[in-house]
Amino acid sequence: MKDTADKESVIDTAAAGSAQAVRQGVARLIENIKSVIYIDTHKLEYIIAAQIAGGHVMLADAHGVGKTSLARALAGSIQWVQDDSSKDSRRIKHFSRIQCTVDLLPQDILGFSRFLGTSNRLAFIRGPIFAHYVLCDEINLLTPKTQGSFFQAMEEQTVTVEGKTYELADPFFILATMNLKGVHLFPLPAPQLDRFMVQLSMGYPDSRDEAAIIKQHGRDDGWSRFAPVVTSAEMLQWQKMVDSVSIHTDIIDYIVTCIRQTRHHPDVLMGASPRTGVKVSRLARAVALLRAQDYVTIDLVKEIFLPAVSHRLVMQDASQSSIPLLEEILKTVPVTV
Repeated sequence: MKDTADKESVIDTAAAGSAQAVRQGVARLIENIKSVIYIDTHKLEYIIAAQIAGGHVMLADAHGVGKTSLARALAGSIQWVQDDSSKDSRRIKHFSRIQCTVDLLPQDILGFSRFLGTSNRLAFIRGPIFAHYVLCDEINLLTPKTQGSFFQAMEEQTVTVEGKTYELADPFFILATMNLKGVHLFPLPAPQLDRFMVQLSMGYPDSRDEAAIIKQHGRDDGWSRFAPVVTSAEMLQWQKMVDSVSIHTDIIDYIVTCIRQTRHHPDVLMGASPRTGVKVSRLARAVALLRAQDYVTIDLVKEIFLPAVSHRLVMQDASQSSIPLLEEILKTVPVTV
């Protein structure tokens, strides 16, 4: 019995050490990003958690609040392996930016085939989607046809061009931005919004932070001290550890009950899909991991529920926000854990 107890103690200590290592690594990552970007710490946690949970993030915000800089800081905080390559041994960019416009075509994102010189050899020219971190800036400026080019990449981490399928490398993360107001906007269809694990708004900084932004970024050397603080190997290890975070069946039942409530409300035209439960549970596990917790709590589910679900509902009145409805559901659904 003593040997068994000692063995369990060693396992627990090793697990705790791994969890603490993740927490320390994430703390370095957050501190590094916040040295150049002004963003709420919890929101930054959700973005990092979505990435290691295999999800993607939508930032619905106004112009000039730092969305592009945030994507640059996320990618720049990672020390990438020099020989990093895709599964077919081709070099992969660490960071790629797609500036969306109404005239952009699917091949401008995914890539295309062309003949090399005067030869008869056909070569595939990879598009900007072939990168570890992809910033899709102002995605709702794309036409529906071009928006659809992201579907397969976001769900399956592959792209198919002219009948041939290409795998995208790990890690693969899309950070998309969406204009809240403007002209020539094409609303994203519900199935595409459903593929984003979380939707957030960075919001405007307070007056003190806004003054600090001017002082720091009003200079050419505002990023001079910025450098990587974690390795790509660490990020991949964190991804593998998400499944080790336990989630009790009662908590899963609670998530399912809350999601199903959205499908029967008179103000909702289209409720949350079954995919929603998968995304909520994985995001909750990832956030728990970042905080060195080995299980998901009800309070954590409630904390991440709005940013993980609000963009998935289609309301009867398109001008109506889904957030009050979700807050009502969280208050009324009984907790039995």
